[in-house]
Amino acid sequence: MAITSANQLELLQTAEAVAREKMIDPDLVIQAMEESLARAAKSRYGSEMDIRVAIDRKTGRASFTRVRTVVEDDAVENYQAQLTVAQAKQYLDNPAVGDTIVDEVPPVDLGRIAAQSAKQVILQKVREAERDRQFEEFKDRKGTIINGVVKREEYGNIIVDVGRGEAILRRTEKIGRESYRPNDRIRAYIKDVRREARGPQVFLSRTDPQFMAELFKMEVPEIYDGIIEIKAVARDPGSRAKIGVISYDNSIDPVGACVGMRGSRVQAVVNELQGEKIDIIPWNEDQATFLVNALQPAEVSKVVIDEEGGKIEVVVPDGQLSLAIGRRGQNVRLASQLTGLDIDIMTEQEESERRQAEFAERTKLFMDSLDLDEFFAQLLVSEGFTSLEEVAYVDMDELLSIEGVDEGTAEELQARARDFIEAQNKAALENARALGVEDSLVEFEGLTPQMVEALAKDGIKTLEDFATCADWELAGGWTTVNGERVKDEGLLEKFDVSLEEAQTLVMTARIQLGWVDPAELESADGEEETEEEAEA
Repeated sequence: MAITSANQLELLQTAEAVAREKMIDPDLVIQAMEESLARAAKSRYGSEMDIRVAIDRKTGRASFTRVRTVVEDDAVENYQAQLTVAQAKQYLDNPAVGDTIVDEVPPVDLGRIAAQSAKQVILQKVREAERDRQFEEFKDRKGTIINGVVKREEYGNIIVDVGRGEAILRRTEKIGRESYRPNDRIRAYIKDVRREARGPQVFLSRTDPQFMAELFKMEVPEIYDGIIEIKAVARDPGSRAKIGVISYDNSIDPVGACVGMRGSRVQAVVNELQGEKIDIIPWNEDQATFLVNALQPAEVSKVVIDEEGGKIEVVVPDGQLSLAIGRRGQNVRLASQLTGLDIDIMTEQEESERRQAEFAERTKLFMDSLDLDEFFAQLLVSEGFTSLEEVAYVDMDELLSIEGVDEGTAEELQARARDFIEAQNKAALENARALGVEDSLVEFEGLTPQMVEALAKDGIKTLEDFATCADWELAGGWTTVNGERVKDEGLLEKFDVSLEEAQTLVMTARIQLGWVDPAELESADGEEETEEEAEA
């Protein structure tokens, strides 16, 4: 095919037609044509030449030019596309490095192979432009619901026609055993949009908790308007779900608004989710109150929160345990996801037995260490004393407030407690030194001899060793493994060292060793505070 006046306008008409069909910029199609014609010309004149093609956007005329660049004498690598300053003098009056010489060359005739190659280039460019358009269209729709039509099924994954592109609903993102046929209408949540080697991929989901939240937003005008906010969502797809809502208007009941007249609003969401049962729960800033609501329909007797460990203990009446846990642990699992806490559920009887065991353990501690009879030891535990340190160093008035304890008895109790602690410290220090602990760690302020002994047993024998520890290694913490929270025992956890105290101890050691500049630390803290204030 020769580029003649007869088919010059056809180029523009073809570009317009392709652009309309693929909904892309016509100029991108013309650029693809220019590139394909340039490639065909190179195969005719030589691949080493720098042949460029420009198609006039009005007339459709294609002009073929050969471009040569002026380079340094020792930089010539391609004699067909480059020339030296001396060689360029026969074409330019005063040539300089970087100048270009442009010569027009005769148009080429596209043979059958060249025409096919040109067609492939155009198709490739059009596909790339189409992918870019699809990515730009869907990237801002991530986190929203989209309606589509099922095109086909591939290995359990559903390919969905979403208008100006395709999306994929993986089999793991389908509710239960949902099945679809071609041309079925489907509604799904756009979970992710990302570029991949074969083009932009739009990933859909019907199991994501936010899918349910977006459905409620569509059904409940108060949520869409921001009067009611969905604070937390937890789902067991196809079976049961819990959603925490709060109203910013005292005259509107958030639960009632989400349920709707005769349950019309929540029923619309339930129908879309294949009959998934939904518990709508009033959200509360107080974690304990929110958890009591989240465990409905079970009754809760008592809640004990361990904020540092991120755990919560819930005590329920003996007959409510199975209801609180739910079938296969579903109720407590969803409540845990909703609150973000690990929940331990026990009956009132189990809690009573545990408290009795703790009471007996502390009683025995005071009996053995302070040489007290059982009645007096139980009296101390009943008054809230849990450790020898509390007895030894508490204000004298607290001991005197115990019925039957006079000043002499209180002094004797504290003396015995201090003597026992000192003996423990001495023994711990001797064991630590026997293990090879250096004075730098023994004399470090903030560590007791028992702490030093515990560190030494784990191989930490110098201040340098201690300074390399992470705060969670000392205080303990929680990590998530395969979706379950697992406890990491800290070296100093049994001494009630909190994460903040561990951070302070480690940072103090690093400052003493000169690893950290206190001034830089203060400036960094100041910057963090400024950022927090700015965010607020």
